[in-house]
Amino acid sequence: MGPFGTLLLVLALPGPTLRVDGKAGNNTLNGVFEAPLGERITATSSAVSCDLRVDSHHQTLSGRCSVPLTSISVDGDPTKTGHFQQWATNMKSDPARCSFVTDFADLPVTLPASPGGSADVSGDIPFTICGRPRDDGGREHLTGTVVRLEDGRYRLRARVEHFHREAYRIGPRFTDGWLARVQSLAKVVAEEGTVELTLFASGP
Repeated sequence: MGPFGTLLLVLALPGPTLRVDGKAGNNTLNGVFEAPLGERITATSSAVSCDLRVDSHHQTLSGRCSVPLTSISVDGDPTKTGHFQQWATNMKSDPARCSFVTDFADLPVTLPASPGGSADVSGDIPFTICGRPRDDGGREHLTGTVVRLEDGRYRLRARVEHFHREAYRIGPRFTDGWLARVQSLAKVVAEEGTVELTLFASGP
């Protein structure tokens, strides 16, 4: 599977709502999983979409972001990509109906007032994958920096580390037809990785 790790949002002029266009081709996800005794696997998508709400009074950001499973490519390899889709769905649902989703509320964000200004951002956000939350009900920790650009937009670059795919039941041991391969894959495919997102958001 691919890791998840750095979240880069470019926010347009501050307002009540912001949108990230999943069809623009420049809103990307990169996840890297690297096994000490195995291989480095990278999952990428350029179809991340978001609907966001900015609360300037309380200095928070809330909303929903999603990534269609079928938009994610693993190492640019159709076979690996197909295997990842099987692992993510556990071969129990249609990949076209599956997404990686975060619905979050009140993420602390202080938008800088002048171009070039920056501020730290951090918080815990929940993920679901094909509708499945983390098995312990927990959240992923996000850290980063928000910067105001010269054109008035805002860029948020953040990072989610220690993303454990098996906590979301992604992997061969959860997937019909893969059980016989689990032992041979155990040291080859990392269970934990880092997630990176680069997003550009604009107002209505």
